[in-house]
Amino acid sequence: MDNFQALVLGLVEGLTEYLPVSSTGHLLLAQRLMGIESSTASDAFAICIQAGAILAVLGLYRGRVGQMTLGLLGRDETGRRLLFNLVAAFVPAAVLGLLLEKTIKKYLFGGDEWGLWPVVAAWLVGGLAILAVSFARKRRGASPTTGFALDNLTMRMALIVGVAQCLAMWPGVSRSLITIVGGVLVGLSLPAAVELSFLLGVITLTAATAYDALKHGPEMLATYGAVPLLIGFGAAWLSAVLAVQWMVGYLKSHGMEIFGWYRVLLAMAVTAWLLWPAT
Repeated sequence: MDNFQALVLGLVEGLTEYLPVSSTGHLLLAQRLMGIESSTASDAFAICIQAGAILAVLGLYRGRVGQMTLGLLGRDETGRRLLFNLVAAFVPAAVLGLLLEKTIKKYLFGGDEWGLWPVVAAWLVGGLAILAVSFARKRRGASPTTGFALDNLTMRMALIVGVAQCLAMWPGVSRSLITIVGGVLVGLSLPAAVELSFLLGVITLTAATAYDALKHGPEMLATYGAVPLLIGFGAAWLSAVLAVQWMVGYLKSHGMEIFGWYRVLLAMAVTAWLLWPAT
């Protein structure tokens, strides 16, 4: 992997990590297009540069992070309750991820068995799900702000979103998509569901990044070196800041249909590309 490839992967990671379009699917596609072979080192690189996107959200939501820190110290009840709910939402995916890690990487992460087809299928199904939920809300006359604020999140609601997050282990589904839609379905407003997705992502992505860095970090550094990793990290941080700020502003007055149409069109385009050599 050269520095330009690391830059591209960092930009792709940051732009797509918190949008409901699947960063994993986009990274697998980018690696395939640039001729980067699937390996333990390349998988670890894609996961470790998530740290840049994590840092972006920590900075943008430092007020909420500070509130939860005060809650942990017993000085903010709302912050304490939100922190405990986020941890509860994280647990299901953490347990299932540890149990199924080898199976998921073997069959779904762009290897020789099925290639990119699992990702394409997830893009299509996820896009149709976004459109279905969006149109259903419109028929009910619901606006993006209809629903509860994040401070009203209960443990039961958090656990439902956490169980739903397990579906995102299938690459292409999108952790952000599942947690945002899950948040809306349990009664949160769209902006509150987005914030929940971002904050839950910090915990989930931090755990995944730390786990892969400890397990495969030495092999990744031996294969690529430190410079590409730093470039990927920096690009992911900057592009995530821009993507998150845009998404928050956009969703204040718009629904999620744009992401549904994007996923459907992307699935169709990649399908045509994959089938092209055989025609």
